[in-house]
Amino acid sequence: MTLFREAVIDLDAISDNTRQLRRMTGTDVIGVIKANAYGHGAASAAVAALAGGATRLGVATVDEALALRREGVNAPVLAWLHAPRRRFDDAAEAGIEIGISSFDQLEAAAAAASARTPVGVHLKLETGLSRNGVAPAAWERVLAEAARLERIGRIRIVGLFSHVSNTSPADDLAALAAFERGCAQAEAAGVRPEIRHLAATAAAIDLPETRLDAVRIGIGLYGLSPFDDRSSADLGLRPAMTLRAAVAAVRRVPAGQGVSYGYDHRTAQETTLALIPLGYADGIPRQASGRGPVLIGGRRFPVAGRIAMDQFVVDVGDHAVAVGDEAILFGDPTLGHPSATTWADAAGTINYEIVTRIGPRVPRRTVS
Repeated sequence: MTLFREAVIDLDAISDNTRQLRRMTGTDVIGVIKANAYGHGAASAAVAALAGGATRLGVATVDEALALRREGVNAPVLAWLHAPRRRFDDAAEAGIEIGISSFDQLEAAAAAASARTPVGVHLKLETGLSRNGVAPAAWERVLAEAARLERIGRIRIVGLFSHVSNTSPADDLAALAAFERGCAQAEAAGVRPEIRHLAATAAAIDLPETRLDAVRIGIGLYGLSPFDDRSSADLGLRPAMTLRAAVAAVRRVPAGQGVSYGYDHRTAQETTLALIPLGYADGIPRQASGRGPVLIGGRRFPVAGRIAMDQFVVDVGDHAVAVGDEAILFGDPTLGHPSATTWADAAGTINYEIVTRIGPRVPRRTVS
């Protein structure tokens, strides 16, 4: 098939990154597959992470977990963000583990248990991030009820977990201390989880104290660095996504020619313009207009003018470019490609957003 636009997903990179992070942390890896595996394709990324040694998977919603089950992924899956008053019967039937952030969610999980099969739950303790999680004032009540429900066979307490803010080592260690207080309170209430997990990629790498029994690896799974001062290669990781397209049109224009909406870019001299069929409807950030890098024929060129909904223009000067030539927006920098982080810098955001926002019009093609 002729190239138009696509995201090429290297599944071996995901498996290798999982192995590398297991080596770095020395503990079990929960592979985070939420948001369509940060844009990489949930089911295939899940299989690759499991092949690399992940012991379970994490997603945001039950619907994401159920989609994995429909694709034949039978590994343990934890879902932790729920709509108000959501019932968990479908999750229980599919063997999905439920993240519990309130007394009401605990009751709903217990109500979904069958006569013979308790519902697996992970109790989330709020330790300072001010998002979901059981508030410290409610720990005693929730932990006592969880212990009672486990004794009567309605739930199985798989995990205790929380999250850190990645603000500073001091802040994250304070969250760890709060979590340890919660774990002690849980033990006093008779709650003895199989695993405790706190760290995501950044803390898992930089703060060994937060590794506990498992680490939740999201961005690192896909070969991107969560740090400003260290690249993927510095961490021994390999970016899994390469975003590319074919040059859709080429035109020679005179000096002073306006380019794209608003004429934010006017040509300085006679030059060649190349049209790239990707735009903000595909997840290319409009904020990177005039700055985002594109590799064509072994040379990098910035976006010229505004990124539109479906396309943008690159001013290639006198460089020889033809319709159908490959244009790489980002990939593995060790291969000479621009990085997702470079695009993030151009848009004033983070590399997480760059890969996650790549839209459904862009086909994913997996390679090994």
